Amino acid sequence: MIYVIRHGQTDLNKKSKMQGRIGLPLNENGVGQAEVLRDKLQKIEFDLVFSSPQERAIQTAEIVSGKEVLIDNRIDVFDLGEADGLNVSEVKMAGPVPDPSVYKGVEDKNRFAERVFAFMSELENTYGEKEFNILLCGHRCTTGCIGAYFDGIPKDDNIVQYSSDNGDYKIFNFK
Repeated sequence: MIYVIRHGQTDLNKKSKMQGRIGLPLNENGVGQAEVLRDKLQKIEFDLVFSSPQERAIQTAEIVSGKEVLIDNRIDVFDLGEADGLNVSEVKMAGPVPDPSVYKGVEDKNRFAERVFAFMSELENTYGEKEFNILLCGHRCTTGCIGAYFDGIPKDDNIVQYSSDNGDYKIFNFK
């Protein structure tokens, strides 16, 4: 089984600001969310734990699993470029992402999906036939993209519909 969790809350989440690679560590509430999630998943023995390189994701994965976390840059947060840290309500969007004609450095959404899908494909090819419990910790965008790996990219490209809230999870299976 693949357990896909979204990191706990940070102060940027609390303030409804775009949070990408300038992200913050978990705040007190975020630590509490991770602890609640740990308690929900306490009967699951994770064989492998992967995380985005962002501190908030690593913290969440460590709290939830109590295991060594393997960092993989392919499940890093979507690069928001100059939109990073801005109020969500003020950002000019181009579909589900900040408008790259307005904000420099915004990652191409197709390349983002390709890197997350490459990670998932490698995971499936390596562990798909095994009875493993794998924990993946990421962000709204990466957990949504992982959901899209299993369920397909929606016509409107809005993969975040597959994500969970801060400190929550979804379960998928390669079979």
